[in-house]
Amino acid sequence: MAKEARKARFIPIKFNLRPYKALMMEKKICLACSAGGHLAEMLQLREFYGKHEHFFITFRRADTESLAEKEKVFFAELPRRNPLATAQSFFQCLDILRRENPGVIISTGADLGLIACIAGKILGKKIVFIESFCRPYKPGISGKIAYKFADLFIYQWKELEQYYPKGIFGGSIF
Repeated sequence: MAKEARKARFIPIKFNLRPYKALMMEKKICLACSAGGHLAEMLQLREFYGKHEHFFITFRRADTESLAEKEKVFFAELPRRNPLATAQSFFQCLDILRRENPGVIISTGADLGLIACIAGKILGKKIVFIESFCRPYKPGISGKIAYKFADLFIYQWKELEQYYPKGIFGGSIF
């Protein structure tokens, strides 16, 4: 019985960005994320961002190269917790954001997603950060940092409420 109760606790509510559309109305949207799982999470929001002018900032990999065939994608250096690569990535993101001038940046995190959010915040952009689905019990490093400055912070697991009291529970992005 206890095992069943624990399982039921993790049935996610369908992720919903509709109440926060006001942040993004009539503005170009920047979708900033790392490749792989973070990109897979971002692509789940296609129904929302597809209705708006948008572009991606990510790093070069097979899945993002494929995305670039269908979408407007800008590639930046992968930070990998290397100070020089992080600085290069930061300045590339600043340049892209200045040229594209989005009204809001949505990020599903990690490495490059966080760097783009920091660059965007410096430029006065609105930031929506979605904590990764793979963080059901404890916050990730990117989430901990982004929580301090994001205009809207969304987490996907109820268990994270204690770490993000000013955040919004959005349910599963999947």
